[in-house]
Amino acid sequence: MLTESIEHVKSVLNQPQDIVIITHRNPDGDALGSSLGFSHFLQKSLHKVSVILPSEYPKSFSFLPQVELCQVYDLDSERALESIKNATVICCLDFNGLDRIDKMGHAVQESNAYKILIDHHLDPEPFADYQLSETSASSTCELVFKFIDLLGQRQKIDLDIATCLFVGLITDTGSFKYATNTYTYQVASELKAIGVDDYRLQDRIFNRYSERQMRLLGHCLYNRLEILDEYGAGIITLTKQDYEDYNIGRGDTEGIVNYILMLDGISVAAFITEQPTIVKVSLRSKGDFSVQEIARNHFNGGGHKNASGGSAYATLDAVVNRFKEVLPRYIEKQLA
Repeated sequence: MLTESIEHVKSVLNQPQDIVIITHRNPDGDALGSSLGFSHFLQKSLHKVSVILPSEYPKSFSFLPQVELCQVYDLDSERALESIKNATVICCLDFNGLDRIDKMGHAVQESNAYKILIDHHLDPEPFADYQLSETSASSTCELVFKFIDLLGQRQKIDLDIATCLFVGLITDTGSFKYATNTYTYQVASELKAIGVDDYRLQDRIFNRYSERQMRLLGHCLYNRLEILDEYGAGIITLTKQDYEDYNIGRGDTEGIVNYILMLDGISVAAFITEQPTIVKVSLRSKGDFSVQEIARNHFNGGGHKNASGGSAYATLDAVVNRFKEVLPRYIEKQLA
């Protein structure tokens, strides 16, 4: 869906601007890759660019060029809000609603800056002047590549930009295992031709587990995995005590939910974790089964057909029971 024309966007970006790029809380590879890749591109056009993250990023992405320059709202809210206040253009990447950026959402809403939204989640809020929103896209990084192409400036994509964008392709598709389309592979091919070392990226992202993280994974699979054979589903839970015992930090649980789907006969996976004040739910599925509706209707969340998340202000047991209660009706709906 497009709002204002790309020609109008070109006219805006043809003049040096003070640009802020914002992505969602708990940024993943696609959020970071799209934001940093877009930042590098805009800097080449002599714009002043600041990337703002609501919360800190996982250390596994510390190799990304200029990631250390990102402003983090949780660490310095005054600086982040001042950057938003001074911005003439605000780019919102990899989220579709202002609630995904917490208290910065109000500042963005109130700003008179020209707003650009690039995202691949369902039902984007109509707050941007220009939207490039395609739910069929594998990732926001794919859409940033497309946006640059729409501007007629593909030639500006250098190795740093290509590396950042490839990270989003890898992480949001599970190394090209799901959510792909023909354009995804075209983009990957173009980025590879620029010089991206995809083997090195895979190694840097996925082969950097600490001993603590590996033991946490073992604990999840051996002690916290419950299989619901009759529904082809699996659940892994983590308690507050688990977080303390394993000293779990940001990014340490990334990807654990996907291990459930490696089991033969399992097509739905839930990773439910007890946080200090809230219980978070991460849902994954195979094939045509949509977990997006479950996340949206029962856990105040949303996302994609095969990868969604949400949360609830309830006990861990209550959230697990709620998932078990609602799952059968969606299984029946799927089979109908």
